[in-house]
Amino acid sequence: MDFRDSPAEADFRSRLRAWLTDRAGTFPAAGDDEYWARQGEWHQALYAGGFFGASWPREYGGQELPPVYDVIVDEELAAAGAPPRPSLGYLVVGLGRHASAELQQRFLPGMIDGTQRWCQGFSEPGAGSDLASLTTTATREGDDYVIHGHKIWTSYSDIADWCLLLARTDKDVPRHRGISAFIISMHQPGIEQRPLQMINGVTTEFGQVLFDGARVPASQMIGAPGEGWALAMTVVGHEREPSTLGYSARYGKLVRQMANRVSGDVPEELAWAAVETEMLRLHVRRRLSEQLDGLSHGPEGSLDKLLMTWVEQSVGHAALAVGGVDDPDLLSAYLYSRAQSVMGGTSQIQKNIIAGRILGLK
Repeated sequence: MDFRDSPAEADFRSRLRAWLTDRAGTFPAAGDDEYWARQGEWHQALYAGGFFGASWPREYGGQELPPVYDVIVDEELAAAGAPPRPSLGYLVVGLGRHASAELQQRFLPGMIDGTQRWCQGFSEPGAGSDLASLTTTATREGDDYVIHGHKIWTSYSDIADWCLLLARTDKDVPRHRGISAFIISMHQPGIEQRPLQMINGVTTEFGQVLFDGARVPASQMIGAPGEGWALAMTVVGHEREPSTLGYSARYGKLVRQMANRVSGDVPEELAWAAVETEMLRLHVRRRLSEQLDGLSHGPEGSLDKLLMTWVEQSVGHAALAVGGVDDPDLLSAYLYSRAQSVMGGTSQIQKNIIAGRILGLK
């Protein structure tokens, strides 16, 4: 396979490199509290430069370019030491496939250009990987639904304007069929934010959100009552694809940086991390090739998620081997990597999906 840039791709990459060079030294540090506080600013700067939303529909503010352009952005941001693209692709795909034309026109432009901030209200204290067991409720009262419940590990909840929320609207049907999806404003009474401090010290990436009588118009339900599970599967399936997350280039860069610090024998952990990051890089390109051929993936996203988990945790172990506990940046990379086997669906759940939905095992 030929992974070299086409002339148009090379021109796009060159313009992005020049844009990043002009802004060197002004980036918020990726991953710390400053980054999360300034992520909206970074999002809007990328969009204004023509480097965010490249593959998304033109009618909502995107450029409708092939997905390889998003990977070019990811690679060049990593190479420049700039923060990653804000992770919104799974929400855009979810609304694009399941929301009405009216809701898409109302909400997608602000999501894509960064003028409106979003969070995802899926996980709960008792419903993470087993998402279908969620207990947050939405009860119809006139033209509104009233929300009661507790969401957790909600990225960007402290700065979000809107939340893509899953709630139970029917307790008397099989649990997957009683879930509905809503677009709910985060700026209203009945919503309480509580920060969650990460083990690496970051306090603003995740939060927990308590809903106590918050209201959402029935017109902001996505699809019909009970159709939220289909949207949820679209969102988490897209979220688990490495080609949409931009991790591959960052893993590879960190491995190269660690290799440059090593004198003498290379730690076994670093050597294995180098092998795995290259494997992920080639896997991402295979997935891109499939997307360009019009193939879409369903449960195969669980394979991608497992692969990403193995790679990130291998890189994390290498960071610990190279930097020990005395290098705060490498220690933070290790600590954060431990969450990869839990976030976005645990590795055990991914293996169950692979066994049942791909291999057909009972």
